[in-house]
Amino acid sequence: MLTLFSNRSHHACDGTTRRDFLRVGALGLGGLTLPNLLQARAEAAKTGSLAKDTSVVWLWLGGGPTHVETFDPKMDAPVEYRSTTGSVKTNVTGIELGGTFEKMAAVADKMAFVRSFAHSNSGHGGGTHWVMTGYNFVAADNGGGANKPGFGSILARYRGTNAPSGMPTYIRMSSILGDGPAFLGRTYAPFDVAGKARDNLSLRGTLDMLEDRKSLLKTFDTMNREVDQSGLVAGLDGFETQALELVVGKAKEIFDITRESPKTRERYGKGLGEQLLLARRLCENGAGFVTLNYGGWDMHGQIANAMKRSGPVVDNAVSAFVEDVAERGLDKNILLVISGEFGRTPKINNSAGRDHWAPLSTLALAGGGLKMGQTVGESTAKAEAPKSKPISPQDLMATIFHVLGMPQDLHFKDPTGRPVPMINGGKVISELV
Repeated sequence: MLTLFSNRSHHACDGTTRRDFLRVGALGLGGLTLPNLLQARAEAAKTGSLAKDTSVVWLWLGGGPTHVETFDPKMDAPVEYRSTTGSVKTNVTGIELGGTFEKMAAVADKMAFVRSFAHSNSGHGGGTHWVMTGYNFVAADNGGGANKPGFGSILARYRGTNAPSGMPTYIRMSSILGDGPAFLGRTYAPFDVAGKARDNLSLRGTLDMLEDRKSLLKTFDTMNREVDQSGLVAGLDGFETQALELVVGKAKEIFDITRESPKTRERYGKGLGEQLLLARRLCENGAGFVTLNYGGWDMHGQIANAMKRSGPVVDNAVSAFVEDVAERGLDKNILLVISGEFGRTPKINNSAGRDHWAPLSTLALAGGGLKMGQTVGESTAKAEAPKSKPISPQDLMATIFHVLGMPQDLHFKDPTGRPVPMINGGKVISELV
């Protein structure tokens, strides 16, 4: 948690009043706060034992995006199976995408499209849980919540809840089932930009919705004024001062996308584009895992029309992100993952849409130091199932662990004290490394 200006007033055992206004980035284990963490990481740097400085941005397409109209158009299949939006050739010979992804087609050399990603839970809750955690949990389809931690919470537990910059390790912009800490505990819940952020970050106020950035910036300005007026900064040691400056000095700049050039902001566009731009800024400044949820993909009817609304939004925002990250030399450090809970039925239904279909699902990646400019795996002629070896959510999990520098045999204890493996059988996707 991060607390500035606590309302509590108490005295030490010697009768003196204690400062209780700086409790930044507490990890919940042994009372380790951000000043302690900064000092510990400074010492770790001397021995070369720092964690890998990489990040993941996960763009979740809530509702179950069609794999056919996105990244596997199958234009040689019978008309009732092929992409209803046609296809577009990419800048990589032999790779085509769905017809609403013209800008992504121009950066396909910086992306990888997985065409054999599959699992077996075609329910929204269960499918989401499986992809977001690597584990199937059937009860999630009936409001059962999550019984395994999500990737971001695992990273926060492994690296610590705050990066050396003071930035939270795990940040979400909108909630996704399975993106929480489960048995790891609330300490490792995401810092929720779109919510009140009370679990991981208390700024003596609330963080309103991402679109209302003025309120967020006003909170930081108020904090700065109160710090200046308090006079309590005097006497803090170097690491405490550094922690305070990182939070009240830099945070408002990081969250303020208006500091980007007008050209960059125009390139990304509004809405989803602004969120991906902010995600890039957060990762540049130390965030390790950022999740976004762009919904509306449960397209049971009139899928062509629905894709013409949603496809171009994703197309513009993702292509801008991929180009921007590469131009900044961050493509070795930031991995973009694009997925949803499942794919859609290969054959168009009577409502000109597609229904739930977990046997083949949508997955694309960009960056992270992985091998791009390729398709991974192959689907059957009618996009019904993997033709090549299936790639599972566990394999995706192992690949993300690889990018983030987490050991494949990572274990954490559950509430009973039993060590639980985070990965169970997953293998790094070999074509990407």
